[in-house]
Amino acid sequence: MERQEILEHARQVNAVVGLGGAIEPVEVGPAIARSWNRCAHDFGLDPVKDEPIVILDNHELKERQGPLEPLRAIAKGEMATLYQQLAGSGFSVLLTDREGVVLDFLGDPTFSKTAAECGMVEGALWGERHQGTNGMGTCAIEQRPILVHHNEHFLTRNIGLTCSAAPIFDSEGGLLAVLDASSFSHMAQQHTLVLVNMSAQIIENRAFLCRFRNQYALRFHSRPELIGTLWEGVLALDEEGSILAANRSALFQLGYKKPADMVGLQLRDLFNTGMSALIGHKNLSWLNPVPLYEARQGNRFFGLMRPPEHQGPSTAAPARRAAPAITVPGNPKIMRLEELQFGDPTMEYNVRCAKRVQDHDIPILLYGETGTGKEIFAQAIHYEHAGANRPFVAVNCASIPETLIESELFGYKSGAFTGANREGRRGKILQANGGTLFLDEIGDMPIMLQARLLRVLEEREVIPLGGEVPIKVDIKLISATHRNLKELVAEGRFREDLYYRLQGIALTLPPLRDRQDKRDLIRHVLAMECGTREEAVLSEGALRQLEAYSWPGNIRQLRNVLRTALAMREGREITAYDLLDEISRLTPGTQPAECITEAAPLSSLETAERDAILHNLEKFRWNVTLAARHLGISRNTLYRKMKNLNIRINKEE
Repeated sequence: MERQEILEHARQVNAVVGLGGAIEPVEVGPAIARSWNRCAHDFGLDPVKDEPIVILDNHELKERQGPLEPLRAIAKGEMATLYQQLAGSGFSVLLTDREGVVLDFLGDPTFSKTAAECGMVEGALWGERHQGTNGMGTCAIEQRPILVHHNEHFLTRNIGLTCSAAPIFDSEGGLLAVLDASSFSHMAQQHTLVLVNMSAQIIENRAFLCRFRNQYALRFHSRPELIGTLWEGVLALDEEGSILAANRSALFQLGYKKPADMVGLQLRDLFNTGMSALIGHKNLSWLNPVPLYEARQGNRFFGLMRPPEHQGPSTAAPARRAAPAITVPGNPKIMRLEELQFGDPTMEYNVRCAKRVQDHDIPILLYGETGTGKEIFAQAIHYEHAGANRPFVAVNCASIPETLIESELFGYKSGAFTGANREGRRGKILQANGGTLFLDEIGDMPIMLQARLLRVLEEREVIPLGGEVPIKVDIKLISATHRNLKELVAEGRFREDLYYRLQGIALTLPPLRDRQDKRDLIRHVLAMECGTREEAVLSEGALRQLEAYSWPGNIRQLRNVLRTALAMREGREITAYDLLDEISRLTPGTQPAECITEAAPLSSLETAERDAILHNLEKFRWNVTLAARHLGISRNTLYRKMKNLNIRINKEE
């Protein structure tokens, strides 16, 4: 580094911290300014002094690593993913403890040697006290994502670095670790900071779920498709429904500032439901999350309840009863092929074709809208063909990051890439050996991998990443998509040879709105959802409403609606009043057909009650949920009173 550059950096630092008689003001961000002042006034650092690099010995490092071993195990996979995203850009990925000790390091070969020279190695101390302003140390103090670029570093020896760092918090909101990506890049890359922050949140969420793996966990979001992502809220609960902990996203979504504000609250303090209602919906992984309504504001969320991994006698979830007609011996979650249709001609054809080819080496391609039950159909084919003792492996080609899908499908050998598991990993294709491989959303598979998949299907062998010897596989292939593969072929986004290889027989699952067996299917799904609870029946009016609805979410949405209706009913019968407003489609001035009766004269007391209800409905713009809460009664009770008092629904669209 040139002497002039060193002196200029020292002048800039002194101008900010008020030393050296600098006369020209220097503009830096507030976080950098605070850090420079800490370095100068609290730690006594000199920007031009060559401070010694402190590196812990192996014994001291292991003492630091030991308490964070569960976190490190979780972080390594995400660090490898982040490193793959940044590969070739000269970046290294580091994990430090809350004091800035480097616990783990993944380095780009072009950067590792230089990084080691500046102390970026395992065991090095990168707290501000030792290294001045830097991504890892400053992030640990500021406790928020931060980018420290070149001259924003305090010590001149570090001004060639660009560091992007994000904090990882524990379940109590305390700093646990810091994730960092550093390079000698000339550009301050904001997108790198975004990637690092996303990776840190994923690690934090996984650590949270691991920490409370033996408790119930409610995973929720206002958008159901975001459950299972880094944006999901998570609440840890005991079997009585008391809040044990909450992750950051849960705090943000529900309007709380810190975890302590939620600990000790009951689930019903937050949502319009209790533990028993949610525990019953954990049984089938392919079901959509259930709707939840916030207790304070009435905002709608969607949630999934994850049961404890190890349940003692006090935490065991209630047993679920499955209808004998829809179970497979040894696996009550799987439906038989004949239980997937109730008289619809298209489904009858699909089932008949699937049975004819199930014992032949013929690939099956399933077309259908989202929610039509493609995976359930594939599972039914598998269990008809292979039984319950052979593997059924499902891969969603749209949900796996493009950088990981190759290793997920084909697996990898030990040492295949930096950050790989020491033992290697069997890919999904090998896991399905002897059984069925289900490739969902095959139309979203990256085209560069389609050639490898085609070779596997043609040669019936797979070579893991980093491997040389092919491994023979015996799999039945079922694919599914909601896209038009012919159009993708024409657009050059899907290989034509793979398309014809997949399409041994193509079956289209009809959307729920077009099924001719809709009434019987609705009743069947209701029987499944009842489980161990008392059998429920649909009123004629409710059944007509369900039949008339367009069902954009198909069978998956139907299950959600019926699940909610079961929770809302007050008796054995589910009426149109128990259905979600979007399903009942009640328009201003209308009622369900079953509720239209000739009005009887009202008493003075009934008239007063009617006026009070009308006043509250008008006050809350005909939002029945909010009006009921304000009146101190349940939503169903309010609907019943409205029916008895001849109050017709008059809500705004």
